[in-house]
Amino acid sequence: MDELLERVRAGYVRVGPREAYDAVQSGEALLVDIRYAALRERDGVIPGALVIERNELEWRLDPRGSHRVPEANSHDLRVVLFCNEGYASSLAAESLHRLGLHRATDLTGGFQAWRAAGLPVTAPGRGAPPRTSGGQ
Repeated sequence: MDELLERVRAGYVRVGPREAYDAVQSGEALLVDIRYAALRERDGVIPGALVIERNELEWRLDPRGSHRVPEANSHDLRVVLFCNEGYASSLAAESLHRLGLHRATDLTGGFQAWRAAGLPVTAPGRGAPPRTSGGQ
């Protein structure tokens, strides 16, 4: 599995928590949470991140797809995916590249690295519900 991850990650530049935060704040990137509901309920969510669970990702982010989210309007969209620790999101980013989303990337270390960096997290059960793709 390590070889597969190395090969996949060689095809794009991953971003760290602070870089992802800055890109989202400036409107340059769409932050997408692909974690399962159980992890979001346990650990909380990143405010403003769009929730699209991994099994719906390609359907929701393909700009040509009939089930896409409104944000998925161009193959030039910069998408920063994150999972819990940054493994599944790497494989998901590679899948988005195959769809033509050449600026797709993932968050090194995932949600756990974001939280460890002290960036905003809404605790479980607090605040507004997460933005979802509408298909869950």
